[in-house]
Amino acid sequence: MRTISPAKAVATMALLASSFIVPPALAASPAPAATKPAAPATADQNPLLASVNGQDIRLNDVRQAMATMPEQLRKLPDNIIVPILLNQLVDQRAIQVAAAKAGLDKQPDVQQQMQQAAQNALQNAYLSAQVAPTLTDDAVKAYYDKNYANKPGAEEIHARHILVQTEAEANDVIKQLKAGADFGQLATKLSKDPGSAKQNGGDLGWFKKGDMLPTFWDAASAMQPNTFSQTPVHTQYGWHVIQVLGKRTAPTPTLDATRDQIRQKLIQEGVQKAVSNALAQVKVVRYGPDGKPLPEQPAAH
Repeated sequence: MRTISPAKAVATMALLASSFIVPPALAASPAPAATKPAAPATADQNPLLASVNGQDIRLNDVRQAMATMPEQLRKLPDNIIVPILLNQLVDQRAIQVAAAKAGLDKQPDVQQQMQQAAQNALQNAYLSAQVAPTLTDDAVKAYYDKNYANKPGAEEIHARHILVQTEAEANDVIKQLKAGADFGQLATKLSKDPGSAKQNGGDLGWFKKGDMLPTFWDAASAMQPNTFSQTPVHTQYGWHVIQVLGKRTAPTPTLDATRDQIRQKLIQEGVQKAVSNALAQVKVVRYGPDGKPLPEQPAAH
């Protein structure tokens, strides 16, 4: 995994500091999903760092801002990251004070945006409270045992292809291959795929089902190793002639290799369950173009 050098990290932080005050929808990185809220801190654990017109900014405020940053930047020493984030928070508070003095908080569109932000915060807090406690190591292990352990890995195919623009061109390629032409040489000469044609004679390496378009995968998986397609395969990119070089079953992935993927799956399932539970506690009425209530329909969750 790539790491970021201290010098580059400091330069990145400086860039963030110089360009922080922009609309959050354009600049903010999404906060980690389903994180637990910080425990209440004592005064010693949450010291006062600054105030803007009497509004306190404490260490926990800086920590919350830090939680939205990329992981590599969060690893920077406190003596680097805390002053920069504190300056950003001071700038934010100053802008907010100036905006209130200008009466912008009284404008209907701004009030609507503020209300929407509050609603989003409440929604995120609910989902976090519902989902975060379920993301335990035991839950991840149980999901792994059920869906991965003692099961064969995914089917993998090693293939190369020649991509051309028309079906007639693809049929001509197949004709040349049947006459004994070298697949790799034809791919280098004729293929329109810039990623595989010139460098390695059309070789795509090993790939799994989800790595390729369904039509391409279906055609390749139906072929035997060391054969090429007898009819052109059409996808959104053009017409393919495929040569399958080998097939194998990937080894069962380890728990460590799938941990992040499993956590994301558990988060998705947890959010869906939380939404379903919330919907079960309310009455939803939908209206048609004529303003009349529509017949009730089963929830699509």
